[in-house]
Amino acid sequence: MAFQALTIAGSDSGGGAGIQADLKTFSALGVYGASVLTAITAQNTRAVTAVAAVAPQMIRAQMDAVFDDLVIGAIKIGMLGGPDAIDAVAEGLDGCTAPVVLDPVMVAKSGDALLADDAVAGLRARLLPRADLLTPNLPEAARLLDLPEATNEAAMLEQGRALLALGPRAVLMKGGHGDGAQCVDLLVTPKAVLRLSAPRRATRNTHGTGCTLSAAIAAGLARGTPLPEAVRAAHAYLQGAIAAADRLNIGGGHGPVHHFHAEWPNE
Repeated sequence: MAFQALTIAGSDSGGGAGIQADLKTFSALGVYGASVLTAITAQNTRAVTAVAAVAPQMIRAQMDAVFDDLVIGAIKIGMLGGPDAIDAVAEGLDGCTAPVVLDPVMVAKSGDALLADDAVAGLRARLLPRADLLTPNLPEAARLLDLPEATNEAAMLEQGRALLALGPRAVLMKGGHGDGAQCVDLLVTPKAVLRLSAPRRATRNTHGTGCTLSAAIAAGLARGTPLPEAVRAAHAYLQGAIAAADRLNIGGGHGPVHHFHAEWPNE
């Protein structure tokens, strides 16, 4: 039987983030991907021009259909948009034992808001305690905690531990929005801290990095890989996808990373 993972997220019509990025990542890493749409966005590499929420009843119906038939080894949750979607997903997870990777998507790479202000409290209360791993970038962590953005590793660690106190079993603080020649991520658990670093690459083609990283971690978990090793492998995969992103040359704005950099070596 194939390894199977589920992404619960919004759709990106430009193909670089959201459901599309998640399914590409699952496929690139040898995992069969199922999907639950929470929203439909009209977007490209430059902007998000429209967003339509999927009815909460339809979100639940999609989740029920997947769980009724597929053997899901891990779940990645991305864009939810509003409180009704958060409630529907939380209810749909009742009784589910698969590990959950929660990427608290709030703002698109273009700067457009993807999570309503009135949904942040619901995300904290209903889904953070359900997450086996929370994967915020620096602005998302700050918004979840109602604090200024972390500007150094010590502050990242402090905020990671503060987020742990809200219920997730582990927190991956992503440093892509920081400064400096090195980009540092911190995997914070109750017992240990894993530091991952990579050179900060001079490219504008980083659309979908957060979606891709969380989906890659979920793919590892679906394959039975322990969390620290799944995070290490996903970090390495994302760095390869960023390094090859300029080869794609998609769109006129923030182009996507190259999910199939290993499969398309000569394009």
